[in-house]
Amino acid sequence: MEKVDAYLYVTHNTKYTPLVHAFSPIYLNYLKISGVWVFKNGVVRLVENPGADSMERGHRKVLVHVPTNQVVTCYEQLEAKLFELGWERYYDDAHLLQFHKRSTVHLISLPKDFRKFNSMHMFDIVVKNRNMFQVRDV
Repeated sequence: MEKVDAYLYVTHNTKYTPLVHAFSPIYLNYLKISGVWVFKNGVVRLVENPGADSMERGHRKVLVHVPTNQVVTCYEQLEAKLFELGWERYYDDAHLLQFHKRSTVHLISLPKDFRKFNSMHMFDIVVKNRNMFQVRDV
């Protein structure tokens, strides 16, 4: 395992307030989380599925719109569902698709390329749209 300055991950308490947790590299293999921000030499990067074993990494995940039981296969489908839920598109960043809901402080940021849409982005959508989306293994 590489030597780094710190590992941090974010969870939410019951009021959905982000909590940042720092932990030792020793515990990295025991955690089952979707992503960890690694700080090394003043640079931060996201490492996905740091504690997942090789079998878990092999599972492909899909985002499902629960009311229709439809698998989201492209951004056009996702955008239509998000618009129905009151999300608006932001056009500030040329490298990201961003959505904001006026009634909240939430922002959904997705890579422009749907092939880079991963489980971290899916779970972000699920958390910000309770009971409307699920992430499922294929």
